[in-house]
Order: sequence, then C-alpha cells, then structure tokens
Amino acid sequence: MADRPATSRLPVRPPALLAVAHGTRDPAGPVVVRELLARVRALRPSLRVAEAYGELVSPSLEEAAAALDGPVVAVPLLLGRGYHALIDIPERAGRLLPGAVTARPLGPDALLADALAGRLGAMPSVRRGDGGPPRPRDTVVLGAAGSADPAGAEDVRAAARLLARRLRRPVPYGFVAAGGPSLDEVVAERRRCGAERVVVASYLLAPGRFLDRMRACGADAVSAPIGAHDAAARLVLRRYDEARSRTGEPVRVC
Repeated sequence: MADRPATSRLPVRPPALLAVAHGTRDPAGPVVVRELLARVRALRPSLRVAEAYGELVSPSLEEAAAALDGPVVAVPLLLGRGYHALIDIPERAGRLLPGAVTARPLGPDALLADALAGRLGAMPSVRRGDGGPPRPRDTVVLGAAGSADPAGAEDVRAAARLLARRLRRPVPYGFVAAGGPSLDEVVAERRRCGAERVVVASYLLAPGRFLDRMRACGADAVSAPIGAHDAAARLVLRRYDEARSRTGEPVRVC
C-alpha cells in the first residue's frame, strides 16, 4: 500500500473578538471605545478585534457582523448585567453569527476597581487646596448609570465593595438614571454627615449623558470614565478567554 501523502496543517485562527459597546450621541464616546480596543490589540496583536455598538453609533452590531467570517466571541463593553448584556446582545449576535458565543459583561471585577482607583489618582488639582485625588477625610461615592434589573443593581453594589477594598475606605454608591439611591441624594447625605469633600468615582466606560448628570450631582469633583485603561483592556481579554473556553478551544492568558 502506497504511503498516504502528508497533509499540512494550517494554524487554526482563534475566534474574532466582537466588542459591543452600548452607544452614545456624545462623539467622545466612540473615541474612547476605539482607544480601549487599540490597547486590547496591543496586548494581543494576533487577535482580530472588531468594534460595534448596540445603538446610536456606527458600526452597529449588524454592520460589524456582516464584515466577520468564522467563529466569533462577542464581548459586551458593559459594566453590569441588564437587558443589553443578557438578552439584546446575545440574541442579536446569535442570530447574525451562528455559533457565536457571548461573554458576560465586564463588571463587577477587581480590575475595574484598579482602573477606578487610577482615574481617581489622576484627577488634576484645579487650584491650590482644591481638586486633585481624594484625601483621607474626603468621601468617595461610586456613581453609576443604574439599572432596572435587580441583577444590574447588585453588580453596582459589588463594584462599590471592590472599590472600597481597593481604596481601604467606605464607598457608598448612587445612580443617575434607573433605580436608587440617586447620586445627588447620596452626595447631599454625605455632606450632612460632615464630609470635607465629596468625590464621585465615575463607574462609566466612556463619556455621554450619564457623565453629564454625574457632573451636575453636587459633588466637588467627578473622575474621568474608566475609558482606555490598561486594566480595562486586560479585562476585555479575560472575558473573551472565559467565553472562548466554553467552546472547548484552548485559550491564551495574557
């Protein structure tokens, strides 16, 4: 029997990472998302990373999906559970990309607490004696968008606990949209309790109307959104690897 000809094995291309942000009318929002994804690509240059939005911004999830071939892992660039992370994105991705796997949302996670601490530490001083990072007698409040989903609200509570552990101080939380407690009420209550200064840690991925509401809540200062922080980029890849492991394929840890 003649020997069978040797067959060459082509390297298997890993699934593409389809990053799906919520979307905002603020033009600064997509800029921040692209900066974050640039950091993701820098951490793992061999990985295909595609940008998409659930609404308001192009490319939409549908537009991005049409440009992809092969297996895909969709990673919601969302900080907690809710309709978009649990229903909207998985259903749309599954319909558009048969076999696609959707990762869980980014938060809560200790890496986000690291990013929040970094944003607080980088706050500039406005003038002598004002502005700058939180001081020991200042109160730090976690400001979040809010969620009508109880699971999403619990995720914010968990994020506040993680930030409190990271900063080694109590961190209450407040919402600027759905649910309660409202951020402005929390800030006012902290002042009544004698806080020397109240600083809001912006638990948002990118700028938009929620950041505008935080800046109007009566706090002395509001940190920048998490944005293109290295810890957030590592977390995007962690969620990708977690979801990819469900497919049975080997994963790479960066």
